[in-house]
Amino acid sequence: MNLEVLKYPLGRFQLPEQLTTEKVQQAMLGIQYFPEDLLEVVNNLGDEMLERKYRPAGWTIRQVVHHLADSHMNAYMRFKLALTEENPVIKPYKENLWADLADSKLGMQGSVNILTGIHERWTYLMVNMTEAQWNRSFYHPEQDKSIPLKASVCLYDWHGRHHLAHIHQAKRIEK
Repeated sequence: MNLEVLKYPLGRFQLPEQLTTEKVQQAMLGIQYFPEDLLEVVNNLGDEMLERKYRPAGWTIRQVVHHLADSHMNAYMRFKLALTEENPVIKPYKENLWADLADSKLGMQGSVNILTGIHERWTYLMVNMTEAQWNRSFYHPEQDKSIPLKASVCLYDWHGRHHLAHIHQAKRIEK
């Protein structure tokens, strides 16, 4: 299998040409149910399985779960910033370096708990947003562009599914 397919088993993120209410609602449902979907995939995995990588030089299942908590915490904060400030500049972070920090060696329960709590609050926030709020944005300095919240929810719905596919990949790899 080629490296591109291993890195992007669902393909690279493609923002829908039309960000319809239906697409945003579908992405919100993905965010809402993501912690349950993750638990279904990682429930009862032993330490040996948690150390499997989804591709050569990729992250372990354990690192992927911790990365999801890190990433989705940042996404939630970006939403809150965009809802309370005018096109705020967000702080990018070096996710590969975060994935190598000491806390990436912990068991997964803490990150699963974070994801459960963040996604509950994030979903409640989104369900109560107005159309004007969905059009608010934050500025991403590495991408040199403003990103509307309705585009961001689509990205993070894909992001969760993308990493679930990585975990499935890692589970299929023979040791």
